Amino acid sequence: MARISDFDVVYVARLARINLTDAEAKVFQKQLSDVLKYVEKLHQADVSHVDAAAHALPICNVFREDVPRDWFTAAEALGNAPRQANGLFIVPKVVE
Repeated sequence: MARISDFDVVYVARLARINLTDAEAKVFQKQLSDVLKYVEKLHQADVSHVDAAAHALPICNVFREDVPRDWFTAAEALGNAPRQANGLFIVPKVVE
């Protein structure tokens, strides 16, 4: 894995509009290098016998059945509307 340089830490901080002191940049540089070393160590693990999975636990479709049921009528939905006209909600204009 590529080694990250001090320039990269300062450059990313500038992109994120974060002002770092030299001391903070050195601390983040060390932390970032430690993380990258750990990731490199993880790449060395043999996972050839592990099946790819999207979840840690086996799950199946947890959605409910899509069955028709009674719902609000238009009059009931508009019943508590502060403003309405022609069967529609009237709301304040937000785009000019």
